[in-house]
Amino acid sequence: MFYDVVIPAAGQGKRMKAGMNKLFIELSGIPIIVHTLRVFEEDPDCRKIILPINLAERDYFNQLMAAYGINKVKELVNGGGERQQSVYNGLQHADAEIVLVHDGARPFIERGQISELCEAASLHGGAVIAVPVKDTIKKAMDNRILETVERSSLWAVQTPQAFRISTLKRAHEQAEAEAFLGTDDASLLEWIDEQVVIIEGNYDNIKITTQEDLYFAEAILHKQKRK
Repeated sequence: MFYDVVIPAAGQGKRMKAGMNKLFIELSGIPIIVHTLRVFEEDPDCRKIILPINLAERDYFNQLMAAYGINKVKELVNGGGERQQSVYNGLQHADAEIVLVHDGARPFIERGQISELCEAASLHGGAVIAVPVKDTIKKAMDNRILETVERSSLWAVQTPQAFRISTLKRAHEQAEAEAFLGTDDASLLEWIDEQVVIIEGNYDNIKITTQEDLYFAEAILHKQKRK
């Protein structure tokens, strides 16, 4: 099933403390964003990649795409102050029936999972990839535990998230009109009472957020090369 994908890439990744856009940090000699873009570049179902960026970094993004043969990026659009605004700006350039929203710092999503997400979004309107929570979860206030949360129904949500484009645009437009800021795109559909289903993913689909995550990412790359 053909799709377009919006990959917000304007953030500076303050938790990484790299003093630069964390997507430019290299894994095995290649920038994180290139690893991510290659997944969609090599997927025949991906028709178009849309990158909301900091326009001051446009030239460098263009250099990366030329150097690594990334041809499916059809739009470099102005990112917003919030991730939600960046996605909204990117959606204006998407026109496939199904649109994905993906974190630029998640380079390990698998093609088969993308296909499952697209099928589920076509049937239900929205679908997210997630993994069951493994750790014991405590609810606390002022560092004092209030309760232990029953975890059998808890999922850690990842990206991509897939949607019928008409449904996601309507959710974003309503959120824009009412100044509602969601935690992710799926939360916007929840807010307007649209259905979102879960596709179980895997724990390798990490988001590279901190310096420690870089060690895990290198290990995942090494494991993939051994397959």
